[in-house]
Amino acid sequence: MDCFSLERRGSVALVTMVRPSMGFAFFTELPQLFTELDADPGVRAIVLTGSGSNFSFGLDLKDVAPMFTALTRGDSGAGARTGVLAQVRAWQASITAVADCRTPIISAIDGWCIGGGIDLAAATDIRLASSAATFSIRETKMAIVADLGSLQRLVGIIGDGHLRELALTGGDIDSTRAERIGLVNSVYPDASALQDAALAMAAEIAANPPLVVRGVKDVLDAERAPRVEAGLRYVAAWNSAFLPSDDLGEAFASFAERRPPEYTGD
Repeated sequence: MDCFSLERRGSVALVTMVRPSMGFAFFTELPQLFTELDADPGVRAIVLTGSGSNFSFGLDLKDVAPMFTALTRGDSGAGARTGVLAQVRAWQASITAVADCRTPIISAIDGWCIGGGIDLAAATDIRLASSAATFSIRETKMAIVADLGSLQRLVGIIGDGHLRELALTGGDIDSTRAERIGLVNSVYPDASALQDAALAMAAEIAANPPLVVRGVKDVLDAERAPRVEAGLRYVAAWNSAFLPSDDLGEAFASFAERRPPEYTGD
């Protein structure tokens, strides 16, 4: 695989995202990898982490830009909107494959965790962070409603009020705030200590009876999964209907020109 590296530590799998941005290849490989790991009886826990000094910047805008720029150039008829709906649903399914994995997953988050990175982290069972971690539901600032699961999954993790603040402002929070609101369970002084702690926790989980561990996940997901899926369908339809806008074009133009955007609501 091009987007991930895999290392086995006994019954724990350490999955590293090779690049901090999520392009088309990322969303293809992600469900393949986690489906394979979930089917491997020798893997009883998974640690997911980033490479370098960041967890994830979210969508690779250069890779996915053609889909968005077509909408900003007037190609917003039914065909284009249906294409957006299909693409969003495919990306949602990729992240959901992580949430549906019966093997427990721990996210070890260092550096930036933005947009799709939070969608991915929210799909894992436990989130740990380094003191350098920074989190942002950044889509709002890009004239997009976050549509890959953070709005659906985080409400059960950090609560409605904190979620609304993060999603409506698109602002950044540090690891101290993230721990205080429950976005992450614990914070460690650096990336090395973070990885050690994540692997130790994964080993502790892996030592438990695997059937019971999977049963715990099944029971916990029984209420959440249908609710999340309904929300994902709704936001995919909403974005396919309303994503084409002048503000979307302004978001991409200001990003390319490295200037503050000027949104009008059109």
